[in-house]
Amino acid sequence: MKKVGIIILLAFFCVLSSEAKKKQDIPAPYAWSLTQPLGLRYDVPMDTLMHNFYSTDIPSSYSTAYGTTGNLGGAAFSKIFFDRELPSEFIFKDPFSHWIQTASTWKFYNTHIPYTQLSYLTGGSKQTAQDDLKALFSGNINQRLAFGGSVNYILSRGHYQHQATKDLAYSIFGSYLGDRYDIQFFLNTYNFVNQENGGISDDTYILNPEEVQGGQSSVDTRTIPTYLTDAYNRVRGQEYYATQRYKFGFYQEEQQDTTVIRTFIPVTSIIHTIEYNANKHRFVNQSATEDSTYFTNTYMSLGGTNEETTYHSIRNTVGISLLEGFNKYAKMGLAAYATYEYRHYTFPRDTLSSGSVIEGLTPRPNISNPRSHGESLLWVGGELSKQKGELLTYNVNGKFGLAGSVIGDIDVTADVRSRFRLWKDTVQLKAYGFFKNLEPSYFYKRYTSNHFMWNNNFGKTRRMRVGGEFSIKRWGTKLNVGIENIQNYIYFNNNCLPQQEGSIIQVFHARLNQNFRLGILNWQNEVVYQKSSKPSIIPLPELSVYSNLYLLFRIAKVLHVQLGADCRYYTKYKSEAFQPATLTFHTQDQIEVGNYPFMNVYINMKLKQTRFFVMMSHVNQGVFGGNNYFSLPHYPLNPRMFQMGLSIDFSN
Repeated sequence: MKKVGIIILLAFFCVLSSEAKKKQDIPAPYAWSLTQPLGLRYDVPMDTLMHNFYSTDIPSSYSTAYGTTGNLGGAAFSKIFFDRELPSEFIFKDPFSHWIQTASTWKFYNTHIPYTQLSYLTGGSKQTAQDDLKALFSGNINQRLAFGGSVNYILSRGHYQHQATKDLAYSIFGSYLGDRYDIQFFLNTYNFVNQENGGISDDTYILNPEEVQGGQSSVDTRTIPTYLTDAYNRVRGQEYYATQRYKFGFYQEEQQDTTVIRTFIPVTSIIHTIEYNANKHRFVNQSATEDSTYFTNTYMSLGGTNEETTYHSIRNTVGISLLEGFNKYAKMGLAAYATYEYRHYTFPRDTLSSGSVIEGLTPRPNISNPRSHGESLLWVGGELSKQKGELLTYNVNGKFGLAGSVIGDIDVTADVRSRFRLWKDTVQLKAYGFFKNLEPSYFYKRYTSNHFMWNNNFGKTRRMRVGGEFSIKRWGTKLNVGIENIQNYIYFNNNCLPQQEGSIIQVFHARLNQNFRLGILNWQNEVVYQKSSKPSIIPLPELSVYSNLYLLFRIAKVLHVQLGADCRYYTKYKSEAFQPATLTFHTQDQIEVGNYPFMNVYINMKLKQTRFFVMMSHVNQGVFGGNNYFSLPHYPLNPRMFQMGLSIDFSN
């Protein structure tokens, strides 16, 4: 009840401050993000929308079909193949990518007046509390110069034993947008600490609780035994990023009444971008008994595990950009750049030699990896674009590896867009595709730890994807169809070891978004069909569905209300399993998950600058749908839980 009182009190003060605020004739705030590696700006919406705000803190809500270890802030991945990002160079942070802000995903702000956004989302009981606190500040010193900062803190005890998460991330950002010179920087630091339980050790507690509860159908999730009781992962990282450009051009004068307005028109830009990344992964299991029984192999220590892997990189990009329509040498937009990067890797210290045989330890494989490794890399690239015009726009971006392990790398992406009138509607068409021939991450090739060792001679992975999208906004219709061919695909096999598949794997993808509206009644739908030619290597649910039925109305013309229920469902398949020591998802051929609806009922509201919601998540648990609500083998989704949240925007 204390949490309810805090939220109500905050909402009350926000309303008072909104009413007391004097009207000011100031421009509306706006936000933008940056393309990589040249730092081109493109507009993005401010994070102030009420629609579906309630779903922010449901771990399974970040994709139509999502694989998660259950708790908020825990390891997870999308079961929709076309939604997956390519593996990063530090693969151990990939399961937390949704909670890690990067220079590519960050929103920069120009708010003209100080702007603060505070959000507090919570749920569960005292023993299973899930708390998520977010704060963002941005302010302008003048029209051109702005600074800001943000904090995101997740503390969730989890509904199952030894599953708690504590994720902290904070950022500082700023921008100077002048006529001839601009710079934008982003400094981000995060520290995620997650307890690892290895999953529940007896699925019967979920599938058939009567068998273990003496005929009772309900079970206290905190009493379900787990494989690990004293293990955790810590993933830390920093990203320091800055992009600057100097623009050559001319001033254009325009007469408005008695005032002459001078506007600078850039023609050519010289660009420099620098980015530093540092990452650490530490896995600790303080139970020596569980350490030897849970893991198949133990190579370095019988007294438990405490090991750290690190990665550092620094990247510099210099480029030149010719603006579309203002240069006689290029009527379209044209850019060229070169990127130099240095990377350094370290593994846990290994005091035993390859081939060692010590009583109690697993015989060492004939592997001798260096404890540290450094490499220098060089790419050149270019971009061709046409963004002006109604009939046809396009963008082609490519880069090629010239030195280091990336020599011979090719990475080309392209999209073409068009639109035309159909009766009173506008039809938008898009064709997209990419071709990638890329060197795999160093950690796929070499790795040394207490329970896993490998030294692989993997070749470059080749991927080619083509697809198209058709959409009519007025009809609420969007259809996206694509196909991808992959050769030398790297995956983690049934033994939790990386393996490369030399033959071609094909993945087909079709996604239909169809929304309906009748007065205040709204029905939002997304259906995804996907098919893998080798499901033993790339397992995918063939059909995934998201449906959201709600009423959207206003009370007293000021209180916006979204009242409804949503559902996520995907067909049964043999999903990947989770390996906590390496934070990877690997294939398995024993357990099926899916064929279970996960439903929520909610009321979502917005009053002036305040958004708030109350929700009962997983409302159908024990009512209908069965009991197989596992997202991954041995990792069930959270049981039914009451949740609520509040977000306030302050501008003054």
